[in-house]
This record gives sequence, C-alpha cells and structure tokens, in this order.
Amino acid sequence: MKLPIYQVDAFTSKLFGGNPAAVCPLESWLEESVLQSIAAENNLAETAFFVKKENYYELRWFTPEAEVDLCGHATLASAFVIFHVLKSGSDKITFQTQSGILEVTKRNELLVMNFPSRKPVETEISDGLIEAIGKKPKEVLQSRDLLLVYETEEDILSLQPDFSLLKKINCFGYIATAKGNKVDFVSRFFAPKEGINEDPVTGSSHSTLIPFWAERLGKNELLARQISKRGGELFCKLLGDRVEIAGNAVLYLTGTIDI
Repeated sequence: MKLPIYQVDAFTSKLFGGNPAAVCPLESWLEESVLQSIAAENNLAETAFFVKKENYYELRWFTPEAEVDLCGHATLASAFVIFHVLKSGSDKITFQTQSGILEVTKRNELLVMNFPSRKPVETEISDGLIEAIGKKPKEVLQSRDLLLVYETEEDILSLQPDFSLLKKINCFGYIATAKGNKVDFVSRFFAPKEGINEDPVTGSSHSTLIPFWAERLGKNELLARQISKRGGELFCKLLGDRVEIAGNAVLYLTGTIDI
C-alpha cells in the first residue's frame, strides 16, 4: 500500500521555523496500530491523518507515543494541505475530531482555526513540580495542561526542565507563560509523557492561554509568540466559549509511504 505524506511547518511563514507536522490523507481508516506506527516512524511531535467525507473531514492526531484529543499545529498543517495541495476549492474546512467540530478558514495568507476555549482554574502546586520545572511560578492553573505563570519573558527563556522528573507527574503537558516584551504573551510547552520534551509551537495550548491572557490584559485580540528554539507566531482571538488561533504554514516535503 502506498500512502501520500506531506510535512508542513506550521505557525511560520519561513521554512525551518514553526512546528513541523506530518499529514497523511487516507481514503479510509487504517488500523490504529498502523497509524501509531507511522507516527512513531515519522518521529515528529504530531502526525495528522484525515479521511474525506461528503462535506467534512474526519481528523486524528498521533504523537510518536499516543493519540491525542486536540492538536493545533497539525490541524493547521492538514488545512494547508487541503487548501494548497489538494485544492479543495473552498475557503472553509470542517473537521470532525475527538474535540468536536473544528473549522479552519482561509483569510488571505492566514489560516484561522476555531477551537474550544479551555479556561484554566487555579490549582495547587503538585509535589515535585518546582524541582522538575526548575523555577517556581507565581501562579499555577489547570486545564488539560498545567499553566505555569511567570513574571517575565526572560523567566520563560531561562527554564531548563528536568524531563525525567516531569514524566513522573500525572499531567499531559506544561505551559509556561508570561507577558511578552514585544507581543501580548509568550509561552513554551513541555509534554515529556507524550514523547514531546518541548514542542516548538503548540496550537492546543492556546485554547488555555487565550482565555487566561484575554482576562488578564482586558483585550480579546492578542498576538502571541512561542519562544522555543524554532519559534512561532500566533494571532489569537477570544470568542466566548471558543477561540480563534491563526497562523501561516509552509510546505517542506512531499512523499510516499510504502507499507
């Protein structure tokens, strides 16, 4: 069996920036073990698979270790492939996912994703968190992930987590964030239990970051930057119980999988 595969750098307008994701269009669903094996072989933070239905696409995401319930950059990458490679002929795509209906709209060069808002709530600092993350945050909140709030952008840049210790804490991922120097807020994202020590740019974490910073800064439209080594820029908007997360994408690779 031959399967098409594309690799797309998401949340960037320049090649070798943003977050790379693999995208595999399928005619029908393969066994979950095969999907997981492909994702492990790709060894990228996420591999997205989609199947076209009559007027929507079923979409699933896999890290090298497991299937996940929501992934932003691989959704953006999938939409880029449908819009620019497969030439869908429409300016809007509807995905059916584990997180419900997700829509992506093409607005000039930007791809705008409509995601559920995941507003965090205050929680206590868990045992071992400070030692594992390397610096005590001023606040800790919880959604799917732990949101660790720091004073400055420099605090975020200086973090050197102990990933072996983070793995021992029962948490999907860790979002470290602070107000930005040149943007509204910055962040980094760590998910070592899912096989991703540090994710270059994380769309799903902004489902939590957007409602948090919209409330703190008193504005619903925000410019964000994930300050990983590759880095990425996200254009954000709070829409009540939904959020808009927009960015650019660039095609890096086109190929074929033989299985």
